[in-house]
Amino acid sequence: MRIYSSLQIGDYHQNNCEDHLFIGEYGKNNIVCAVMDGCTTALESQFASLLVGKILKKICLEKGYKEFIEKNNQPLSPEESLKLILQDLLNELKIIKNQLMIDEKELLTTLIILLFDKDQQKGIVLAIGDGFVNINGKITEFEQDNKPDYLGFHVSEDFETFYNSQKQKIKFNLLEDISIATDGIFTFEKLSAPKSKEEINVIQFLTVDKTSSEKDDMLDFKLKRLENEFGLKPTDDFSIIRIIS
Repeated sequence: MRIYSSLQIGDYHQNNCEDHLFIGEYGKNNIVCAVMDGCTTALESQFASLLVGKILKKICLEKGYKEFIEKNNQPLSPEESLKLILQDLLNELKIIKNQLMIDEKELLTTLIILLFDKDQQKGIVLAIGDGFVNINGKITEFEQDNKPDYLGFHVSEDFETFYNSQKQKIKFNLLEDISIATDGIFTFEKLSAPKSKEEINVIQFLTVDKTSSEKDDMLDFKLKRLENEFGLKPTDDFSIIRIIS
């Protein structure tokens, strides 16, 4: 199994990249991947996506310490593990919001999070807001008419009420080739004269085509090729994680 990732500022953005991504391990058996997209019209929108990534890192590190100390851990389903992660994430956000007196508009970010249990060979993807998921060739586009349900809206909400209202969940029993990406994947445009006369499907090229999969920086390499050969660049910030078994 190899995990590839890439993060790129959109051509229409000049100061900060509002996207972020995270890759980690939740205990010994679970892989956690997440992509976040801050709200452009919010306050310092890069802050929220970066903060969520840092909190996810903390949660994963703490899980590793707990497993080491407790030894006898009951195996959980991927959804049970994901639910615990989200609960911890929202609790941490609430604490930080209160300590720093942060406005809700400073916590607006989408979140697509994937958890895969290597022992059970099962996984789940949850999307809060909009974005893109490709699970073993089946593409799902989460589109909310430019009014995403940002994570920051739910910081003070009852967690069970929040979690039970989440409908953008996909469970899967096999990991062959999976990609998650922010909605920047839909914003590629020809911003320079292409060298190649061929047309290329950006989404297929990034999330299905396995050219250069032997390279750790496969996605960065593909993005450079899209720019240099086809003149294509994302106009919005773009983060992507791809796992190939």
